[in-house]
Amino acid sequence: MTTLSVNLNKIAVLRNSRGSTEPAVRTAAQACIAAGAGGITVHPRPDRRHIRPDDVSMLGELCRGRVEFNIEGNGFAPAREGYPGLIALVAQTHPAQCTLVPDSDGQITSDHGFDLRADAARLQPLIAELKAQGARVSLFMDVDAADIERAAEIGADRVELYTGPYAEAFAQNHYARQLDACARAAERARGAGLGVNAGHDLNQANLGALKRAIPFLAEVSIGHALIGEALYAGLTPTVQAYLKILAE
Repeated sequence: MTTLSVNLNKIAVLRNSRGSTEPAVRTAAQACIAAGAGGITVHPRPDRRHIRPDDVSMLGELCRGRVEFNIEGNGFAPAREGYPGLIALVAQTHPAQCTLVPDSDGQITSDHGFDLRADAARLQPLIAELKAQGARVSLFMDVDAADIERAAEIGADRVELYTGPYAEAFAQNHYARQLDACARAAERARGAGLGVNAGHDLNQANLGALKRAIPFLAEVSIGHALIGEALYAGLTPTVQAYLKILAE
C-alpha cells in the first residue's frame, strides 16, 4: 500500500497569518493520523513562513512510534536566527525520512529537482550524514532527469518524483505524455534499487491515474490540495478519500 504522508505547511500558514496558535498544527496532525494517514510531512524553511522549528520538534514526538515523519528541505541552506538548519532538525527529531529539495529562500514552492551531474559530489556527504542520524534519504527529482539512477550511487534510498508538470497537464486534459514520463522515471529508479515517492500538486482528481501508472509507489506527499479540499469537506473525510484512491 502506498503511504499517504500529509504535508501540514498550509495549516501553519493559516496559524501564522494571525500570529496565534490556531489552527493548531498538532490537532491537524492528530486528525490526519486518526483518519489513517501513514505519515506527516513538513518543509521548514529558513524564513519560518509556515512550519517552525518548534513545530518540527513537536511533530517528531507526536509521530514517533505511530506514523512516519518526513522532513523536507534544503540541506545546504545555512543556519540563521530561529532556524538551526536541516541537519540539526534531523538530529533533534530523528525522522523516518528526510527529503532533500533544491529550493532557495525566495521560492514560493519547490519547482524543480536536483541535477545530479552538478549536485552529486556535494550531496553524497550530506546523504551519509543524514543516514548516520537514522533517516532514510529521498532526493527530489524531475521525471526527465537524465541521471536519476545516480541517486542510488551517492547513497540515497529513494527519489521523490516532482509531479508538478504532470498535474498541470492533467488540469488541461492532455497528460498522457507527462504520465508516461512519470512512469518511465519510476521504472528507472526502481531498476537502480531506489524506492519511489511522488509529490507536488497531486489531488483527488489526478492521483488515481498516477497510482495506476506506478503501482509500486512507496509514498505520496500531499499538502496544498488536501488542505484546500478539507476546507470544504473536512480534514478527516478528505484524508480518507485520498486513502481510498490509493487503495483502489
